Amino acid sequence: MTSFEEAETEETVTCLHMTFYHPCQEDKMMFRCLNFCKREQVRADEMAKFGRDSSVCRYNLMDARVSRVQFSLQFYRKLNSSEHGFEIKNMSKKTKLTVDQTELGYLNKIDLPWKCIICFGDYQILAETQEGESMDYFETHLHLAKVPILQERCLPSLQPVAENSFSSSSFPSQEKSPVEIDENESC
Repeated sequence: MTSFEEAETEETVTCLHMTFYHPCQEDKMMFRCLNFCKREQVRADEMAKFGRDSSVCRYNLMDARVSRVQFSLQFYRKLNSSEHGFEIKNMSKKTKLTVDQTELGYLNKIDLPWKCIICFGDYQILAETQEGESMDYFETHLHLAKVPILQERCLPSLQPVAENSFSSSSFPSQEKSPVEIDENESC
């Protein structure tokens, strides 16, 4: 056997990709302390905290309107499963945190969906989990968005419109939806 064959199998690592956006990010530079485009290891027993207090938070947002600790992420292994996940907890007494459509008040927590948008104030964060096997640590990989995440993700609704009803378009004059007529039907 060669040393390649005898080498231990490399363990994959769960990675949380987070893409940040704020409308004033170029003027106020609130993300200047975040390490973008470089994976960072976090021990599984550590809580990843986001906020403006650099003595407590691993990820600092340089903005006086952000709470000292805005929110935290806890890595965990799901019961009776090999799957891992993240739990997000709102740590701000003043600002509600929204995860997709779920609003979290102070100390409320939920499981972080594998792909979701986290919002508080004018901040938008797209979070995407890449599954791994390691139980000792996870990685974060931070990115900076150039356009609003909500704008980028808000695609036109693809909900069907019933025949002879009005569409839910945002045009001032709501026109009737086209009516489909079977070729065997007469007018």
